[in-house]
Amino acid sequence: MQKRKLGKSDLEVSSIGLGCMGMSHGYGPASDKKLMISLIHEAIDRGVTFFDTAEVYGPFVNEELLGEALAPFKGKAVIATKFGIQMVNGKQVLDSKPERIRKSIEGSLKRLKVDTIDLYYQHRVDPSVPIEEVAGVIQDLIKEGKIKHWGLSEAGVETIRRAHSVYPLTAIQSEYSMMWRSPEEELLPALEELGIGFVPFSPLGKGFLTGKINKDATFGSSDFRSIVPRFKPENIEANQVLVELIKKIAAGKDATPAQIALSWVLAQKQWIVPIPGTRKLERLEENLGAADIELTHEELKDLNNALSKIEISGDRYPAEYANRVGK
Repeated sequence: MQKRKLGKSDLEVSSIGLGCMGMSHGYGPASDKKLMISLIHEAIDRGVTFFDTAEVYGPFVNEELLGEALAPFKGKAVIATKFGIQMVNGKQVLDSKPERIRKSIEGSLKRLKVDTIDLYYQHRVDPSVPIEEVAGVIQDLIKEGKIKHWGLSEAGVETIRRAHSVYPLTAIQSEYSMMWRSPEEELLPALEELGIGFVPFSPLGKGFLTGKINKDATFGSSDFRSIVPRFKPENIEANQVLVELIKKIAAGKDATPAQIALSWVLAQKQWIVPIPGTRKLERLEENLGAADIELTHEELKDLNNALSKIEISGDRYPAEYANRVGK
């Protein structure tokens, strides 16, 4: 497995990480813990060194899963987790008050069975707490040895600049894929300028770019996609044009659609590290195989040209969630 550094930092990770959220949150009922621990070990065996979780996934159980799975691999795995979203009466509430951050870090350290968090993200920007105040708390936690690096998830460029001026950010996490290219407009140029790494989640469009989802697909009530406009039958149908394009390229490269979608993300910048999630070993192996696929400059140019002519139908978030991003 190739390695990449996140921006100008010294944080080196496998070129493809593993998003662990779906193992216990967001995509239907949680999977069997022993099976997921086994899958995480299979990822380690295949060279994956970068694992992503969050306090709110579950809540808490995803961190516990990762803590147990990675306990035998101290020093060999980079763990990223997140603070700033609390569950209150079944609803997600933003809370990045200093006392809450300090409470969150202690909980995460305990559940992850580590003395230091490698990468600690603010999960969503809390409009009620100035980002400079958040950065100040993080700076203190870094001095105390509880965090090595920090980042923001789904933050706007202005917030990123303000946070970075207080204490340098190592990574920004946001959705990015052939299906959602908005980061190319402002975010990626700003990250390149500031020397901050980029960690795209949902690089496979929440599974859509695998080519295995059609208009007849159904999603259970505990599957986040059941409330996402992009996954309404009419939008799934309209967006098949993108899947067909990816399938055509995949056939020419002796690859799968998922591998082409991931190799495209990897080809954008050397400081981009996608974190596709999965619960299945065959999918893990398929995803990791994307690191060996090279899209030439000409192929990328042709592909980007074709992508620019495709209009994606359906928003990536329902309004309630959309209001919390890009702040």
